[in-house]
Amino acid sequence: MHLLFVCTGNTCRSPLAEGIARRLIAERQLTDLAVSSAGTSAWPDSPASDGSLLVSLEHGIDISEHRARQLSPEIVAAADLILAMGPHHLERAEALGGSGRSHMLTAFAGGETRAVSDPFGGDLDVYRATYRELEHEIGSILDAITRQRQG
Repeated sequence: MHLLFVCTGNTCRSPLAEGIARRLIAERQLTDLAVSSAGTSAWPDSPASDGSLLVSLEHGIDISEHRARQLSPEIVAAADLILAMGPHHLERAEALGGSGRSHMLTAFAGGETRAVSDPFGGDLDVYRATYRELEHEIGSILDAITRQRQG
């Protein structure tokens, strides 16, 4: 199963989410899950933002090799589950062929439908808050996927 995280620039939230998911997937030994990320308005090949890079390193996650990708029909087609950070990202993923596989990240596991806070331009504490939010939500998503498979 391939999980795709989508935000705007693919430099802050979605690279953090990808890194967090990779770590949690490894910890839970979910060997058949793959993850990637893309942005609806990405500058291709841009690195992760300094804030995302520093906060991920604080948690033992290295996203220094990350390079932004523009969301495309091909990227959407390759994903089994598309997790959007906000309503615009969800709409774009669906418009590119992801209907039925696209969800707001916060709502997938039964939470409230809301956007994940965007740390862009904020200080490290803002990035840390986004990291905690993503870690909680992604943990819930992996729990939900595990329950569905056992169900």
